[in-house]
Amino acid sequence: MAEPTSGAVGTWKESKIWKMVFSVVGIMTTLVTYGVLQEKIMRVPYGVNKEYFKYSLFLVFCNRITTSAVSAGALLASKKALDPVAPVYKYCLVSISNILTTTCQYEALKYVSFPIQTLAKCAKMIPVMVWGTIIMQKKYVGHDYLLAFLVTLGCSIFILYPAASEISPYSRGRENTTWGVSLMIGYLGFDGFTSTFQDKLFKGYDMDIHNQIFYTTLCSCILSFTGLMLQGHLLPAIDFVYRHNDCFFDITLLSTVATVSQFFISYTIRNFGALTFATIMTTRQLVSIMLSCIWFAHPLSWEQCIGAVIVFGSLYAKSFLRKAPQRSSPSEATENGASRPV
Repeated sequence: MAEPTSGAVGTWKESKIWKMVFSVVGIMTTLVTYGVLQEKIMRVPYGVNKEYFKYSLFLVFCNRITTSAVSAGALLASKKALDPVAPVYKYCLVSISNILTTTCQYEALKYVSFPIQTLAKCAKMIPVMVWGTIIMQKKYVGHDYLLAFLVTLGCSIFILYPAASEISPYSRGRENTTWGVSLMIGYLGFDGFTSTFQDKLFKGYDMDIHNQIFYTTLCSCILSFTGLMLQGHLLPAIDFVYRHNDCFFDITLLSTVATVSQFFISYTIRNFGALTFATIMTTRQLVSIMLSCIWFAHPLSWEQCIGAVIVFGSLYAKSFLRKAPQRSSPSEATENGASRPV
């Protein structure tokens, strides 16, 4: 067999580099934009009367209906069947957990700052390990528990020692942070279940990723719409968006980048594996925190800086000390410290 020429090797390396650049730029652009918009919608007032957008379930509905439409289009374009592969109740179970995850995420922004919320997401490996043991009967080794401890320690320091001038736009006082942290604990628990059960669906059924996304988001659309109707929040949310065109633009862009990010996530995992993806996502979280501190003027105490160093140092150590990259599904990548908007 003929040896590949140096020109062919050089072309292959150049192609690989450009693919990596495409992946990094795509993930960083979409998810950093997603984070900024998320904080802007939930924490920055709109209009001359300084009104706050309070309907987090409406954001869930908009995100899911956009993703559902795009995934249905992807299935039709690839000429794949729209029929459910797994029992519908299993899609609904993931959907319910996913709605609770995202609602807790948006609601928490009313009570804690975006940097605190973003860093707290890094602790999701703990509920993932718990759910993995219960649902998948997985076994974890000593360094997994050490990493989980270090990340939890760093997150705890970051949350417990906020800068004195950090104030929520909704209320003041210590009970404010307590409620925000409680919502983040709910987010971590539900998100850990969602990713673990998604992993179980992928391994238990011959399931295309677009099939799972379509049925999960379709169930989410129905459930979030029902929730909005029962709460009486649908018409007030539409009225708010109608009166504030900039809010309509923000929500439209939020739903768009949340959906587009799914393409970059799948593309990166398919071409470079979960290890590279987890490293990119860790960097994205760090950039999101720095950008939020600059853009929305969040002060950081020196204790918070130490907590952030512990968390990101542990996550980068996990990535670089691993012997070989593994290729996996997006749900497995979530276990490696990555966080997906959908």
